[in-house]
Amino acid sequence: MRILLNIDVPDLIEAERFYGLAFGLRPGRRLGATVLEMLGADAPIYLLQQAEGSPGAAGQPRRYARHWSPLHVDVVVDDLDQALSRALAAGAHQEGTVRKADWGRIVRLADPFGHGWCLLQFLGNGYDEIAS
Repeated sequence: MRILLNIDVPDLIEAERFYGLAFGLRPGRRLGATVLEMLGADAPIYLLQQAEGSPGAAGQPRRYARHWSPLHVDVVVDDLDQALSRALAAGAHQEGTVRKADWGRIVRLADPFGHGWCLLQFLGNGYDEIAS
């Protein structure tokens, strides 16, 4: 099985800029005028330009203000402080403080399009520290 991540955005040019600066992704292929493949993660990320208010899942209108979703993306980084600074400089919004856990450190972010992200820095053996 392969995973492809698709992210709806209202402005493809701004999204390319943000994800490049915040997470170091780079543009891959353009698939028509409204889809851009971004590379540099374990799975390709496709940015899909969709207008604010256009029909989304179950006919609900798309919103790009900060919203809750049961799905978010974790970005595993080597240096959380450096990655956080980079994401904030690119336009991400930090939600809460950096928290430490037995497996490492985590901070929650929102991108400029309302989607939730977490930056994770594994310490020691990462999730193996808490696995049973």
